[in-house]
Parts: sequence; structure tokens; C-alpha cells
Amino acid sequence: MPSRSALALVGLLLACLCWAGNALVARAFHDNIPPLSLAFWRWSLALLLLLPFVSVPLWRQRAQLRQGGWRLLAVAALGVASYNSLLYTAAQSTAAINLALVNTCLPLATFLGAGLLLGDWPTRRAWLGMAVAALGLLLVIARGHWSNLVSLSFNVGDLVMLLAVVVWALYTLLLRRWARHLALPPLVLLGALMLLGVPMILPFYLIEYAMRGGFALTPSNLGAIAYTAVFASLVAYLAWNHGVLVLGAAKATLVNYLMPVFTALLGWLLLGEGLQPYHWFGAALIFAGLLLATVPRWRSARAG
Repeated sequence: MPSRSALALVGLLLACLCWAGNALVARAFHDNIPPLSLAFWRWSLALLLLLPFVSVPLWRQRAQLRQGGWRLLAVAALGVASYNSLLYTAAQSTAAINLALVNTCLPLATFLGAGLLLGDWPTRRAWLGMAVAALGLLLVIARGHWSNLVSLSFNVGDLVMLLAVVVWALYTLLLRRWARHLALPPLVLLGALMLLGVPMILPFYLIEYAMRGGFALTPSNLGAIAYTAVFASLVAYLAWNHGVLVLGAAKATLVNYLMPVFTALLGWLLLGEGLQPYHWFGAALIFAGLLLATVPRWRSARAG
């Protein structure tokens, strides 16, 4: 595999791992931190941490930012203001594993969107890879017994999460479609998206604060916000945006099939929950499908 593609794939896996932790945090603190409070302070802290590094570049690249115009606003509204606000709202009424499972609808939504919006229909290898990965996902969902699939239940929170998936698919596709108009260094682009996205969350946060109040400034609450700001925002978004630009929107979203696997892995490491054989078999199938869809054929890779 070309090193650039390999690094992009590793970055996407890192982003997925960070977001699996984000789902766990969202669910674990849903009683302590209101959803829009978490979204607003997460992005505000991330922006505060990033500004010292991007303030001067943002000013120097102001002409390019103006060229991005309404496209930059649209991408910020989708990727910063809307997606996580919807995810945290969904976490109020559904389990972390449900958040991860519904999020795995993203590859299909993006595959279809890439064809319809970008005219970039995935190859047969990519479709086959998605099918193999989906089989691994079903194995994890069914906990090793296919009869368990009929007993799955979904609620309003899952529907909100489904809307969040559509929003994220649009963000990913438009980031790829408008790459020429948003041709900025990764840190500068992320800083611009935060500067535009945080004010969009503010009025909804103030409404929520008036209705529900804020949250206690405890070490655990502040730690949760710090995790979402550093890992789920700065690290994950930089890695994701780079992966989308290198591998394309459809291929990049295939890593979302690993979200339930990473959620289970984090549950094992942090909560002492045991990993079962079906976790390992499912993960192996998902990785195989991911590699099948994203890695070029051996001969073409060696020739290149």
C-alpha cells in the first residue's frame, strides 16, 4: 500500500477509536452534563487550545477563507454544530452501543451519496469489502447467535442518531466535493470550522441552559469535556479530514464498521467487560472487508 494511503487509513482508525470513546462519554455523563452544554464547551475548549497555533495562519489565509464562503459555513454547520449536538441528544435516551451500531449506517449512506453527489460510484471491490465488513458487524451485533438479531430494539434516541449519521455523511461528502474551495492546511481548516461552528451552537446552548441549567464543575465532568475536546475533536477531526481527502468519502466511512468493536474493546479496558470470541471473529471480518475495499490489488500497488 502506498505510504500516504497507509497513514490515512491509520488516521481513520484512530479517529474511529476516539469517537468510540466519545460515545461512551456521552452516555456515561448524560445525567451530569446536558447535551448542548457538552457540545458547546467541548468545541469551545478545543478552539481555545487550537487558536494559538492557527490565529496567524487564519489571518494570512483570509482570502482563501473568503473564497470558501458559504461552503465553509455549510460544512461547519454540519460537522461541528450539528453532528455532535445530535449525538449527545441521542445519548440521553439510548445506550452507547446503540449509538455505535446506528453509526455503522454511515458507509452505506456515504457510498450512495458519493455516487449521487460526486458521480464517484465505488468499485466492485469496495462494495464487496463493505459486504464482508457488514457481515462482521452483524456477527458482533448478534453476539455470535443470529437469532439475537430479531430481538434488537430501537427508540427515539436511535432515530436522532440516524439523523446525525445523515448529517455526518453530508459533511464527509461535501468536504470531498468542495476540496478545491476549502484548500487550506488541515489545522487552519479545522480552526475555521470551529470559529464558525461554535457560535451556531451558542443560541441552542443558552436555550437549554435556561430550561435545564448547567452542570457541576467536578473533576469527572471536566475530564469528560477535556477528552471530547482533545481526542474526539482535535485528534479525530484532523485524522478524519485527512483520510477523506486521501482515500475518498466512501472508503473512509468504512472504518465506522469498527465502532462497535472499539466500543466493546474500550468497555473491556475501562469497565472490565469481557471480550467474547464473536468480538474477535467479527473484528477480523470487518478488518478484512476494510482492507479489501481500501487496499489496491497487489500487482497494481507494486507497479505503482
